[in-house]
Amino acid sequence: MKQTRRVLVVAVALMIVGSFLASMFNTSMFTVKVTKIEFETERGTLSGFLYMPDGAGADDPRPVIVTTHGYLNSKEMQDAPAIEMSRRGYIVLALDMYDHGDSRWAADIPVGEQFGTFWIYSQFDAATYMAQQDYTKKDANGNALLAVSGHSMGGFSTLIAVYMDEMTSLQTGTRSIFTALTVGADFSYAAAVASETDYLAAFGDRTIGMIAAHYDEFFFNKSDAEKTDAEKEITGTVTYKDFAATLSGKQFLGIADQEAAGQSETFYTVDSGDLLYDGNVVRASQTGSHIIYTPNQTHPWNHFSKTTTSDIISFYQTAFDGVTTASQTNADLSSSNQIWFLKELFNFVAMIGFFLSIVPILSLLLRLPFLKNAVTAETPVVALPTNSREKVVFWITIAVGGLFPAVLFSTFMDKAATGLNILTILVILTGVVGLGLSVYGFTKKNKALSYGGIAAVVTSAIAALVFKMASKILTLSSSFNEPTTNQVAYWAICCGLLTLIITILFFAFSKQKAGTKWKDYGVAVNIKSIAASLCVALLTVVGVYAVLFIIQAVFGTDFRIWTLAVKTFKVEYFLTALRYLPFFFVYYLINTVVINANARGRKGGYALAIFLNIGGLILWLLLQYGLDFIRGVALLPAQNLNGILLIATVPCLGIAAVFARKIFDKTNNVWLAAFVNTFLFTMIMVANTVMFWNLV
Repeated sequence: MKQTRRVLVVAVALMIVGSFLASMFNTSMFTVKVTKIEFETERGTLSGFLYMPDGAGADDPRPVIVTTHGYLNSKEMQDAPAIEMSRRGYIVLALDMYDHGDSRWAADIPVGEQFGTFWIYSQFDAATYMAQQDYTKKDANGNALLAVSGHSMGGFSTLIAVYMDEMTSLQTGTRSIFTALTVGADFSYAAAVASETDYLAAFGDRTIGMIAAHYDEFFFNKSDAEKTDAEKEITGTVTYKDFAATLSGKQFLGIADQEAAGQSETFYTVDSGDLLYDGNVVRASQTGSHIIYTPNQTHPWNHFSKTTTSDIISFYQTAFDGVTTASQTNADLSSSNQIWFLKELFNFVAMIGFFLSIVPILSLLLRLPFLKNAVTAETPVVALPTNSREKVVFWITIAVGGLFPAVLFSTFMDKAATGLNILTILVILTGVVGLGLSVYGFTKKNKALSYGGIAAVVTSAIAALVFKMASKILTLSSSFNEPTTNQVAYWAICCGLLTLIITILFFAFSKQKAGTKWKDYGVAVNIKSIAASLCVALLTVVGVYAVLFIIQAVFGTDFRIWTLAVKTFKVEYFLTALRYLPFFFVYYLINTVVINANARGRKGGYALAIFLNIGGLILWLLLQYGLDFIRGVALLPAQNLNGILLIATVPCLGIAAVFARKIFDKTNNVWLAAFVNTFLFTMIMVANTVMFWNLV
């Protein structure tokens, strides 16, 4: 118990010290005040972190930067530009777009129309609000000296904001947006509002930049007319790109000679062209300055890059040249002088403390009356292989179990009909095998084998239904209102069912012969033990999240590293999580059973547990991105968003594997570990993505 207390003290110290130091760098050594703000718009409520440098305010207005995130993220993903630009004396708003983080779209959204909401209006509404504030610097004509910038769909929102602002300025006489920079976004989605030619005209005399990574999973592709025959054969966008050399990129840079290649990291003087409305010229052509940056990065890498952050700093220093205030003493600080990554480092330290605290907290709870019922009698170790044949079968089974979640990853995530149809046939055949085992077991009076056969039949039937009815399971609706969580939950259910089938058959053909009994898997149905486990899990997860909310209130930070984050949430996220809990519980219960059946009692059991959960997925990522960087085309070039989802999912599953083993060792049953992993990782997933709360 002393060891438990020591680990808990260390965990709490990591959370507090890490959060304090993260706060210190987030506020540039406490020279910038960071506050959470909310404001109403005609379309809903927008929220964000306002970075206000010392001295800035109505008496010392400053240039303002509104920076926002992409489809799956929230305001916290804009740490790098927010910290670095506020450190240089700019006022920065790190914005949650509508239906992300703490921002909400007000009107009901019909299913199927959700993508016509948040990204179209978020930046324009935020820029309009910020331009009206007395701390925002204006030029002599009343135009706001304000920049808009965004990553991915935030970049599309940025482009549209400039267009809307220019059209609005023709009526009001003043602009709200002075300059703009997109990161990881071209004109493709923004074309839903206007053409590239219209955007270029709307840019006018502004300075506009685009960060277009060479290995962006989505954008900066050649048009079909530019592609070679070999390139046309590639189905997908996870390939090498050079936006400055494409027709679209050259049009943005104002290069008329289509044979000439555009140069990245170079400012071009560009004639915008006349601005038209209903075919009529409403503003004559103006001359602006445009630049494209092309780092050797992927789409999510933009968030976590000194190179991209340096480009952002350099761009703003050029765009705002001559209009910064004398009080911005650090405005010209070198672009290589960066501290944002130290904030990320200490966020990570705090996150380590968060996860480290889980087991000590539940260990202390297990000593309390009633809750101690979660601990059951010691469970025998599942029989280990004793001869060469059994060892070969064991390791083949482990390899299959660890690799198939990756092999079938795209099939399950995309609900690919062809793959699911093949799997349906296979599990039906498995059910037939199970039926045969059951009959054979009864004739031989082998209850373990007969019950195993029945379990195989039932599980195979359920799997067949899940595969066959994929289009009706976890589809976007008012109940299941997170598109990517729907994908991951379906993948989890499918993987869980296949894992269970493999485990049942492995038991029937191998383990039961070695003397293993069903109870050795730790799935004892003891109501008191299950109830106690549920209570311990709830108290543990509620407790660690209570600490997180206190940390957020005191230090203004949460626990995160890159795309993996444990963040605070509003009640809507909790209610949404409740709907997904049953699906993830099925996965984590099966997952806990299988991990402990195969890894308990073995040398290197924790490493084996981790391999079972993420070994294949890590290999998938290595092949996907390794081939992309080596040959310019990924393993599966059509798997763009799904690959990005894995970046945060893999570490969560790795940690879940450790919890599954550690908690089982303390309780001798699978229930507590399954409950903890379900509650914890469902909440983490649900709180970190787009949530269309008002779907109808």
